[in-house]
Amino acid sequence: MARPVIIIFGAALWAGGVPSPTLRRRVEAALRFGATLADPLFMPTGGIGTVPPSEASVMARMLRDAGVPADSIIAEETALDTTDSVFACRTLVAGWAGPVWACSSDYHLPRCVLLLRLAGVRAGGCPPLPEHERIWMRMFRIGREAAAIVYDVAVVLADKLKR
Repeated sequence: MARPVIIIFGAALWAGGVPSPTLRRRVEAALRFGATLADPLFMPTGGIGTVPPSEASVMARMLRDAGVPADSIIAEETALDTTDSVFACRTLVAGWAGPVWACSSDYHLPRCVLLLRLAGVRAGGCPPLPEHERIWMRMFRIGREAAAIVYDVAVVLADKLKR
């Protein structure tokens, strides 16, 4: 059986390349889920946002620091948003025989899985770690995701029509 792949969607870095709490939770969720799988391949995705280095390179370092061998990590460092990540990772897993899992925050994961599936990747969702945030922040994030789903689905479907 082919190795399972865990795509870890990026999140903000703080000044000096310090991972945000959101990014830390995503990597921790991937590590916990990965511990339940046989020889997983980790695919952190995310380019350089407002501060360098790339989100993917920071996550790759976090994975290595947690004991993941370097040959079990493929960092995708070009994506600047969720749809970029979906398209880039679709290319990287094209023809992959093993299962593909998306790993993100609880509010972001449904969009990631939906977009991967629309893009032709048979993906499931990795159990996210709980978010501990104020209700106004939760409502903001859910509202932002609702709007983003509409836009991103249109982008992925338009790409599909071009193919």
